[in-house]
Amino acid sequence: MNKPLDPALLQPGQAFADWQANRASRIDPAAEATAQDAGRRVGVSRPHESAHLHVAGAAPYIDDLPELAGTLHAALGLSPVAHGRVTGLDLAAVRAVPGVVAVLTAADIPGVNDCGSIVHDEPILAELVTGPDGAVCGGELRYLGQPVFAVIARSREAARRAAALAKQAIRCEPLPPVLSPREAHARGQYVLPPMHLTRTQAPADGEAALAAVRAALAAAPHRLTTALEVGGQEQFYLEGQISYAIPREDRGIQLHCSTQHPTEMQHLVAHALGLASHRVQVECRRMGGGFGGKESQSAPFACIAAVAAAKLQRPVKLRLDRDDDFLITGRRHCFSYDIDVGYDDEGRVLASEVSMISRAGHSADLSAPVMTRALCHYDNAYWLPEVAMHGYCAKTNTQSNTAFRGFGGPQGAIAIENVMDSIARRLGKDPLEVRRVNFYGRTERNVTPYTQVVSDNVIHGLVDELAASSGYAARRAEIAAWNADSPVLKRGLALTPVKFGISFNVKHFNQAGALVHVYADGSILVNHGGTEMGQGLNTKVAQVVAHELGVDFGRVRVTATDTQKVANTSATAASTGSDLNGKAAQDAARQIRERLAPLAAARLGVEPSALVFANDRVQAGTASMGFAELVAAAYVERIQLWSDGFYATPGLSWNRETLRGRPFYYFAYGAACSEVVVDTLTGEWKLLRADVLHDVGRSLNPAVDIGQVEGAFIQGMGWLTMEELVWHPTTGKLMTHAPSTYKIPTANDCPPVFDVRLFQGENVEDSIHRSKAVGEPPLLLPFSVFFAIRDAVSAAGGHRVDPPLSAPATSEAILRALTAVQAGAA
Repeated sequence: MNKPLDPALLQPGQAFADWQANRASRIDPAAEATAQDAGRRVGVSRPHESAHLHVAGAAPYIDDLPELAGTLHAALGLSPVAHGRVTGLDLAAVRAVPGVVAVLTAADIPGVNDCGSIVHDEPILAELVTGPDGAVCGGELRYLGQPVFAVIARSREAARRAAALAKQAIRCEPLPPVLSPREAHARGQYVLPPMHLTRTQAPADGEAALAAVRAALAAAPHRLTTALEVGGQEQFYLEGQISYAIPREDRGIQLHCSTQHPTEMQHLVAHALGLASHRVQVECRRMGGGFGGKESQSAPFACIAAVAAAKLQRPVKLRLDRDDDFLITGRRHCFSYDIDVGYDDEGRVLASEVSMISRAGHSADLSAPVMTRALCHYDNAYWLPEVAMHGYCAKTNTQSNTAFRGFGGPQGAIAIENVMDSIARRLGKDPLEVRRVNFYGRTERNVTPYTQVVSDNVIHGLVDELAASSGYAARRAEIAAWNADSPVLKRGLALTPVKFGISFNVKHFNQAGALVHVYADGSILVNHGGTEMGQGLNTKVAQVVAHELGVDFGRVRVTATDTQKVANTSATAASTGSDLNGKAAQDAARQIRERLAPLAAARLGVEPSALVFANDRVQAGTASMGFAELVAAAYVERIQLWSDGFYATPGLSWNRETLRGRPFYYFAYGAACSEVVVDTLTGEWKLLRADVLHDVGRSLNPAVDIGQVEGAFIQGMGWLTMEELVWHPTTGKLMTHAPSTYKIPTANDCPPVFDVRLFQGENVEDSIHRSKAVGEPPLLLPFSVFFAIRDAVSAAGGHRVDPPLSAPATSEAILRALTAVQAGAA
């Protein structure tokens, strides 16, 4: 007979109340008030700078901007096949739809028909071949949903109605598509050459190093050979892809674009129009989410809107509906793995070889750096003395996959976590015990496969603290006893670690600029190269500037990211937004403070070194003056009250040929302990409790950081358990292309007990106020949920059979794994 669960664990309403009370207990209001009174503006919790606008519905996104008179609307005609050769294009019926002003094809692009972010292999609109009579007679269609033509109409509805005629307008000869990454791999079909990274303790390189790794595998006391499949994930940003292009004087274009990379959009639009970059202005005040999906993949929509606006000399808005957004854009890469591991009686990994095959899609996009980061995170928190890694970016007739929170890091790290879990089961050990014996050492066994020294390792203490606070050992014994009396419902528990490298893989992207203007009334305006997508970047930058100048938060305002203000910006990605832009803004503010100091010292009769800028005043002992008073005096004295700031991350190096160097400035660490219950008859499961301890260094804003960890945990849990992408096996159509067919986690999927805490410590590197990035690393924390489910499935077979569980661990996948486990244990 099954033992009952505590009913309180199944009450979403109570769960939310408990979560609120628990969250409040993690921030000490008294300590924060004392810090603010002492003049600190960083390290204290502040609401998101746009929160008051969000809750009032007064935070304008691009679709909320007032449309200029004469604005036209664009929609896209999409390829009806996954792979095919165009034999003709008849747009007469499309042009005849009432309200249509123009229909554009690749021939209407005056510059380069390409929006590839690294490799120039991605057409803005499908490349078509015309005959001597000008009629279309050829061209390749690469995936079902590829934009072939753009309809420009007086209303969005008219544009969409006309674009829907694409099936009749596009005549083509279907060709056999390649839809799975393993099929593409078998054909040797890649968007980029394969990558190989080998590290051995023997003095060898190349083929000799690979032979040494394989020899170590053969000599190991135990051997594990396995395969794993991990699915992709849709970004599912609340605001879809949108661009609004406005023609300006002298061939200029102003573009409002929901993008994480305004500079790249500026460059690509300039190339598409055949213009210099200084004629293109890209502006983004805020995005309704991005998660990487708006780093490179905002490009075709920006380019199409800009080309149409330039050609017609009318403003043009292109806003995708959700179905088209799913069908056109890429997402997190799904990965397939072939893994071979040798280990000893303690579970210590002695050697490992892994092949990672990603679904790149029809073009390269960002697949190369995603695979590079996956290879660099296969080790996660573990010392791997002998390791050979192979990365293959498979070319398929599907959407071109792209950046997603974690950028390959989660796909790399989950493979080794699966290995640790399987080794423990084969040896009959606690998985946490096996993980611990493989951790990087503090002073030895601390060099990554790509030769970076792990000099900031806190994983031992962090995991010990979480294991104690979560009651891991006692709960594991309790769950084992509970499962013994419960034949249908099985509970599972897992504690998994995270080590995540922070910086762009490409060295020159690790730079940022900022402008700080102090007006004569003492108010401050800040502009920087990062973009705000809800993650609180502008809030943290404002805090940094307020702290540097010693003023109240209310004096500082951050304006829209604009390529005419800060040039040559990097994408807001790789979790570097606060690190880079915070440092650049701090540099600009510090220059202003240093210009103001001599004047303040003269007015107060002290040395400049005696001054303290804090709490809206400048003081030295008992003498003081107001900040606004000082600024007014500085203006009269003709002291420059604005400055530019710049920052470049120091100490980075990377050889993309050998895949060696120091690609990361530092590592962020974390761990999570999750408990689940699984119904072995239906495959249904529920997360009962999650305890999280995450390292953000010395937090700039604890409330924002805890919110980021919570959101990343639930988003990562969705990827690993319920968000399933399905393509039709013959047509190649993405079947999960709308909220009706693609399930993301909701508030009811949050566990009743959700204890998220920040690890106390500081960054050993000179990051902004010794903080650490918090955007991507916590997405790896819900590995604990996946392996807790795996633990519960394993319990159904008495922990005698390794569950062949793939991700996402949907109810169907869980039932398949249960069937295998129960058959193997019989």
